Formats: sequence, C-alpha cells, structure tokens
Amino acid sequence: MNIHEYQGKQLFKLYGLPVQNGIHCKSIEEAKNAYDSLDSEIVAVKSQIHAGGRGKGTLYNPDNNDLIMEGGVKIAFNQQEVEKYASSILGNKLVTKQTGPNGKIVKNLYIESGCSISHEYYLAILVDRELKMPLIMASTEGGMDIEEVAENTPEAIHKVHVDLSKGLEESQINHLCENLKLNNEASKSFSKMINGLFNLFIEKDCSMVEINPLVRTENNEMVLLDAKISFDENALFRHPDIMDMRDLSEEEPTEVKAKDTGLSYVKLDGNIGCLVNGAGLAMATMDVIKLYGGEPANFLDVGGGANEEQVKTAFSIILDDPAVKGILVNIFGGIMRCDIIARGVIGATQALDLEVPLVVRLVGTNFEEGRKILSESDLNIHTAETLAEGAQKIVSLIGGVK
Repeated sequence: MNIHEYQGKQLFKLYGLPVQNGIHCKSIEEAKNAYDSLDSEIVAVKSQIHAGGRGKGTLYNPDNNDLIMEGGVKIAFNQQEVEKYASSILGNKLVTKQTGPNGKIVKNLYIESGCSISHEYYLAILVDRELKMPLIMASTEGGMDIEEVAENTPEAIHKVHVDLSKGLEESQINHLCENLKLNNEASKSFSKMINGLFNLFIEKDCSMVEINPLVRTENNEMVLLDAKISFDENALFRHPDIMDMRDLSEEEPTEVKAKDTGLSYVKLDGNIGCLVNGAGLAMATMDVIKLYGGEPANFLDVGGGANEEQVKTAFSIILDDPAVKGILVNIFGGIMRCDIIARGVIGATQALDLEVPLVVRLVGTNFEEGRKILSESDLNIHTAETLAEGAQKIVSLIGGVK
C-alpha cells in the first residue's frame, strides 16, 4: 500500500525526523491560506499522487488533453504564484514516467516551506528479497532518476545490508557518511536521521521508504524533502493508523474490487484476460501467452479455494477492462475442484452475456466432470487439454498479436 508525500511527512514528524513545515490542501483557497500560515516567502507547491517523477511530469486538461503546464512541483515566491500553480495543478491530469500515458488526476496539494539547499542526495530503505534483509541505498546524485544513475554511474550508489539480529550499526552509518562525503556536522545529523528512519521502516512494516531528494542545508542539517513510502499489505492488520491513510481514488478500481473479494488482481497492458489459480501458474500462463504472440491483460489469481461466486466476480473484474478481447481460464485443481470452476464459468458467461472468445483448460480434481459440464452447455466455450493449446487457441481466436 502506498501513501501520499504529505502523509509520509506526518509519519516522519512522529518519529522526530527533520522535515520542512507543510500543509495539505484540497482547494486553491486552502493553498492560498497555507502560504500565509507557513510564514515562508518561498514555498513549494507539490502535486500529490501515488507516483514518482512529479517534478518532471506534465499536466494536461483531462477533458481535451490540452497542455496545461510542465512540472507537477513548482516553487512559488508569493501568494499569487501559489494561486496560479494550484489552479494549474488541481483537477488536471499529471503524466509522469511512473503513471504511464493515462496519468493521474491531481486531487491533493502539499504546500511546503522553502529550504536553503547546499546539496541533494538520494536515500532509500527497502527489502532485499534475495538476501531477506533490509537494504539501505544512498547516493550523492539526488534529485535525479535513480534508475539512470544505476545504469550510467552504478558506483555512485552505496549500499548497506542490515542484519536484523544486530540492527543498524554505527560502522555502517559511518560508511554511508564517508561515501556521501559528509562533514562532521552533517554526519551527526545524518546519523540521527537514519536511525529514526530505520526504526520507522521496521516498526511500521514498510516495504520501501524513498527520499529523493534528501538535502543538506547551508547549516549542515540533513532534511527529508521527499517522502515515498510503501507498506507490506500482509502486515496492515497491525497498523490501523496506516490503513486510515489509504486513498482508494489513487488505486486501480478493479484492483480494489478484487482485494475486497479476496482475489489477487493486477492490471496489465495486453488484451487477453487471464483467470488462474495459483500465483506461479498465473505467471507461467502469462509467459506462455506471450510465447505464442499474445499479450496478457492482467494477473488474476483466484486462489486455491475459490467458489462459484468468486469465479463470477473474477470474470466481471476481467471484463471491466475494455481492452480485453478474449479470456483464457487455466485451472490446476488440487484443493479447488474443476467441476466448481466449470459451473462458475458457465454462470459468469450467462450472467455477463460474455461476447469475447473464452478458452478453458481444466486439469486436476474432478477435471473430467468439469470438462463434461462445459461440453454439455450450449455456450460458445472452447476447451484445451494443455496450457500451450489453450494459449494458441485464445491468441488465434482474437485475431493474433495485439
């Protein structure tokens, strides 16, 4: 789960971390009042969406796609400029590298006091899934796309793995300070800050905390000018305060609907809908679709114990995507019975007046009964005995490659 920058800054303050004063706004009038309240001649007017690259993004009119303004983060020197930028940002579509061409409508602003910046750095804490331990990444190349830094000058990114049985050690902090070329005063500020940030990362079950930029001020204080935080959704039951920060309007509606019904769904860019039981089988199904020239429209795992109603819901979620031109159902029945899936498929096909081609492959518990149910129906359902056959059929039925 992701949260907005302004919410991340609220968490930082709770942990005593150095941030600039800022005010969350949802209207132009609130933005103007925020400027007066902050008592700072220079402020940053920041778009709030769940995506990075806001500063280098582009704002468009969502109705006619006319260009409104370059940049989703602006520096304002008076209230008039705050009003100008707020009116250009709120209600418009912000397109960044991370949003894709569809962008996101900006509904929230963060007005933040200006800061005397001496140098910008990059800092992140994330989970190294291979080594199963937290990883701290830092670089002197802040304010840039870290992917570009990693590709062009990988030696500029410094990494420290933290053994949770020992915690973040002073020697590791000193190593980072040396590589970031921090002087004595800045190193003291960094040490205090990174300890607090690491505590937040662990205590709140974060999967990632990214600061870009982390800045050193003219007074050698390290200040967190950004806040991009993601949380482990499997641990959210422990954090009702974090759950309260969830902004459903920033999430894909079909993904929200899937979560509410216990399904794992991720929207992709293709045109072949996939309904599969098991994450590994779902990944394999998508690979085989691509092998035969198709493009999957989604990842959808109905789990090992789906009932007929969940199968119907899964179909409706897939069909909510207008790009879907065909559906491939691939079930390996273990706990899940193939006859239940077959009935769910038929029920969904009838209830939703399915018009796109449908290919079903059933293997496992009660697969013979499941295939019989499908074959005896008068619906236009194509069956397959192998995944390869199923993938070839659905690609052919929709007319080939996307």
